[in-house]
Amino acid sequence: MDVETVTERAGPREFSPKDDMPEEYRKAATRMIQFHANSEIMGAYLERPFIRQAPSLDRKLAFSAKVQDEIGHGQLLYRAAESLGIKTREEMLRELEEGKGKFLNCFHYPMDSYVETPMIAFFVDGAAMRRQATLKSTSWEPYAHAMDKVCFEEGFHVKHGEDILRELMTGSRKEQEMTQEAFDEWWPRIIQFFGPTDEQSTHHGFAAEVGLKQMSNDQLRNAFLNAYIPKARKYGLEIPDYPRIEKRDDGTYEVREDDLDWDEFFKIAKNDYEPGVGQIDGRKAAQDAVEWVRDVLDDYEQTARGQPAAAD
Repeated sequence: MDVETVTERAGPREFSPKDDMPEEYRKAATRMIQFHANSEIMGAYLERPFIRQAPSLDRKLAFSAKVQDEIGHGQLLYRAAESLGIKTREEMLRELEEGKGKFLNCFHYPMDSYVETPMIAFFVDGAAMRRQATLKSTSWEPYAHAMDKVCFEEGFHVKHGEDILRELMTGSRKEQEMTQEAFDEWWPRIIQFFGPTDEQSTHHGFAAEVGLKQMSNDQLRNAFLNAYIPKARKYGLEIPDYPRIEKRDDGTYEVREDDLDWDEFFKIAKNDYEPGVGQIDGRKAAQDAVEWVRDVLDDYEQTARGQPAAAD
């Protein structure tokens, strides 16, 4: 199948591993899904410390479940990417630990305080849901199937984050002030979650033509602002003065994109941002720490293959 045919046929869940897809499509889909899988893994590592640091047993259990979900999402997505025949799961995981794998900007920043957790668990996960809901109609069927499960579980994650935000913003004055400070710091990063502007995006055009993406970065960003500015205000958060958010005549919102630090964003995109390098190094350390487990499992599997099957 050539690219022209793919463009003509492109539709929700249209293509699967049984189709002879052109290499350009397979590479574009692999890049997109690998990025998504890496982000799930790195997001889990960012929130993992709060399994211990959360202030109550219920919160610890919720964070434990969430981290487990995110790691599972990553593995599910690596398998969907692997089905395209460009890279193996092992190759993608190796690229992530070596600092070659790309992932979302928000997961390059450290998270040091519990009051920062709703910035990820509510706002970033809420932004992710805006994008992921559209990906249930992506043209690569294994990716769309994976998103059915991912979206179902992410819905619970957003509710978990919203409940933490509600608790903090109805708590003490000190908790409210600290949460507002965290929001002020994270807000520009959250807006940049959707990636570069449509004018700066290098991959959207082809991905949209072949049905991998349904909405552009700017469309998703504006949809998020329209949904989440009212939610932030509902819980008493003040929208920072910068970057400037403008209200259109129809009541919808848009950001002045020139107010955002795109130099920092593109440095992050190349894995050159220093805090992000620390996040990658942490992932590599965790990968190295459990190397012995993988070795034992590999040895067991090889030994088991050499033994006769058990009797019924």
